[in-house]
Amino acid sequence: MTASVSFSEIFSVIYAKEHRLMSTRKILVTSALPYANGPIHLGHLLEYIQTDIWARFQKARGHQCYYVCADDAHGTPIMLKAQEQGITPEQMIAKTNVEHQADFAGFAIGFDNYYSTHSEENRQFASQIYNKLNDGGYIKRKTISQLFDPEKQMFLPDRFVKGDCPKCGALDQNGDSCDVCGATYSPTEVKNARSVVSGATPVLKDSEHYFFDLPAFGQMLQDWTRSGSLQDEMANKLQEWFKDGLQMWDISRDAPYFGFEIPGAPGKFFYVWLDAPIGYLASFKNFCDKTGINFDEFWRLDSDAEVYHFIGKDIIYFHSLFWPAMLHGAGFRKPNAIYAHGFVTVNGAKMSKSRGTFIKARTYLDHLNPEYLRYYFASKLTSGITDLDLNLDDFSQKVNADLVGKVVNIASRCASFITKRFDGKLSAAVAEPALLAEFVAMGDSIADSFEKREFARAIRDIMALADKANQYIDAKAPWVLVKDESKQQEAHDVCSMGINLFRVLMHYLKPVLPLMASETEAFLNSTLCWNTYQQPLLNHAVNPFKALMQRVDPLKVQAMLEASKDNLQPQTSTKPVAEQAAKTDTKAAASAREPISETISIDDFAKIDLRVAKIIKADAVEGADKLVQLQLDIGGGEVRQVFAGIKAAYAPEQLEGRLTVMVANLAPRKMRFGLSEGMVLAAGPGGSDIFILSPDDGATPGMRVK
Repeated sequence: MTASVSFSEIFSVIYAKEHRLMSTRKILVTSALPYANGPIHLGHLLEYIQTDIWARFQKARGHQCYYVCADDAHGTPIMLKAQEQGITPEQMIAKTNVEHQADFAGFAIGFDNYYSTHSEENRQFASQIYNKLNDGGYIKRKTISQLFDPEKQMFLPDRFVKGDCPKCGALDQNGDSCDVCGATYSPTEVKNARSVVSGATPVLKDSEHYFFDLPAFGQMLQDWTRSGSLQDEMANKLQEWFKDGLQMWDISRDAPYFGFEIPGAPGKFFYVWLDAPIGYLASFKNFCDKTGINFDEFWRLDSDAEVYHFIGKDIIYFHSLFWPAMLHGAGFRKPNAIYAHGFVTVNGAKMSKSRGTFIKARTYLDHLNPEYLRYYFASKLTSGITDLDLNLDDFSQKVNADLVGKVVNIASRCASFITKRFDGKLSAAVAEPALLAEFVAMGDSIADSFEKREFARAIRDIMALADKANQYIDAKAPWVLVKDESKQQEAHDVCSMGINLFRVLMHYLKPVLPLMASETEAFLNSTLCWNTYQQPLLNHAVNPFKALMQRVDPLKVQAMLEASKDNLQPQTSTKPVAEQAAKTDTKAAASAREPISETISIDDFAKIDLRVAKIIKADAVEGADKLVQLQLDIGGGEVRQVFAGIKAAYAPEQLEGRLTVMVANLAPRKMRFGLSEGMVLAAGPGGSDIFILSPDDGATPGMRVK
C-alpha cells in the first residue's frame, strides 16, 4: 500500500465522521457594550478577544454566525463629560465610536456590525418593549425623594453626591458608601452634602419614577437560571438574590438626561441600563436591514437560532435577571446562554495607572503585535469566571516559545529548502501518513474545546502537536539529507511533510491568530478551511516564505508601560465637573501629602489589637455598590464577619484565601446588611485606589501585629 493511498483511507474515515456530526446552525453572538465616555483598555479586550475567537471558530465550521456589538451611549456621565468638553453628547459619542472601532480593528475583532445605542432602531425597540411591559401590567409608578442640584436643575445620581459619612464622619465620601468605615447609606443621609457637578448644596425634591415589576418574573427566572443557560458559578450566585427577594427596578430618570424619553411621559427618560442590552437587538436589526437577513428568525419566541451573550462578571445581575425578564415580558425569546468571564490583572495585581499597567488598547497597538495578546489570552481562557493575570514576563516567554519557537519554526525550517532546492513545489507523497493522520484526528477534540470555550485546553493540545512536528523534523534532519544527492527525494518529502503539519496547526490557530493565518494562506497559496484542511497539499506550489512573527521585544514592553504612565496623567480644567474628576484622579498623590496625625503614646497604640486574619469567604453585598462581606479566620477557631468598602478595588473572588490585618477589638457595629465585627486595614484614598494590607508569608491567622 502506498503512502498516499494509506492516508486517503484514513482521511476518508475522518472526513465522513466529521460531516456526519456537523449541521449548519444559526448563531448570534454579542459582547457587552463598552461605555462611550472612555477608551478601550486591556481589561475590556479580554471579552472581545474571547468572543471573537468563538465567533470565528463557528464561522470556520460553516455555521451562519453573526457577531454584533455597539457603544453604550446614554446616561448622566456622558451628558456631563460632553458639557465639560464643550461639545454635544452626540458629537462626543460619535468621536468615541470612531476611536473604539479603530481599536477593535487593530486587534482583529471581526464584528459583523458595530453600532450605537443612540440609534433610531434602539429607540424603537426600547419603546416597543416598554409599551408591551406596560400593557402587561409590569410597569408601576411611585413617588420617591432624591437630592436635586438647584444650580444645574438636575437630580443627582449617587455617584454625583459627595459629603461627610453619616456613620463615622469621614470627609469627602461618596453619596452611597464610606470608604473609611465601609458603611452604606442613602444620599439623603450624607452630612454636608454637595453636588459633584456644580459644588452646590443639593436639596430634597420629590419625583414620580417608573418601576419594572421584576418580582413578577421570579419563578420564570428561577427556572431559567437553573436551565443550563448560565455557568454554575453564576447560577449559584443569583440564588442569593432570589433568597432575599427580587426588588422592583427603577427604570426612569428625570430630565436633564441624555437618552430616550419614555413614551407618554414627558421629561422622563429610560435609565441607561434599560436600553443598553436592547442595543443587541438594535445592532442586529441594523445589520439585518443592510444584508437582508431575517431578524425575526433569531428573536421570535419559537426561533431555532442560538443567541449567546459574552459579558464580564460585574454585570451578571443585569444580564441574568433584568434582561431575560424584559425579553420574556415583551414577547421575545431569551438567550440560549450568557457566558461571564473574570477580570484582568497585570503582574498579579489590579491594573494601575501609577505602575503603567492600566494599558489602553491604542497604547498597546503603538508598541506590540496585537496577536501576541490574542494568543496569550487564549492560552489562559477557560469556561470559568476566574480572573486572568497578564504576567508580562510570562506573556513574552509564552509567545516567544510557542508561536515563534514552535509553530513558525516548523515552517521556517522547511520552507527555504522547498523554495531553493525543489522549485517551490511540495512533494507528491506524504512521508508519514500516520503522523499526519494523528494531527488531523485531533481536530474533533480541539473543536470541542473551542466550542466549550476551553481555549486554554485547545492551545495546550495544539502546542503538543507542534512539539511532535519539531521532533519529527529534528529526527529527519533535512539539512543533512539535502547534502546527499541520493537522498534528495527523501529531503523533499520530509520538508513537504513539515509544511503540511504546519498547515494543520495554523488551521487550528486561525480563530486565535487571524492575521498570521492570512499571511500563512499567502505563503501556502491555499485557504485554511475546515472542510479541506484534512487533505494534504501534494505536488502543490507555495510562495517564498516570509517571517510570520517576530519575538516579543522586552524594550517595547517596557516602552508600553512607560507610555501608559504618561498617557494617564490627570487633566486640568476650570469647569466644575472636570475639577471633581481631577480631584478623584489625584487622590493618590494627595494622600502622600496628608499630614501626620497628632502624636500618641505607646500606651494608646497598645489599646489597638491588630491581628493577622485569613479571608475564608468574600461576597458582594446586595444593594451596596462598595461593600464586600468578609468572613475572617482570626485563629483559635474564631471567625469574624466584617463589611469592607473595597468592592471598587477588589472582586470578591480575588480576596478569598488571602491574609490581611484587622482591628480585632473594635466595637461591633450593626449595619443595614448585618453585624460588622472589626475592620480590615487598607491604604489609599479610596474607591478603586485602595490596597488591603497583607503580611509576609509565614504569618498565620490570629498572630498579633505589634
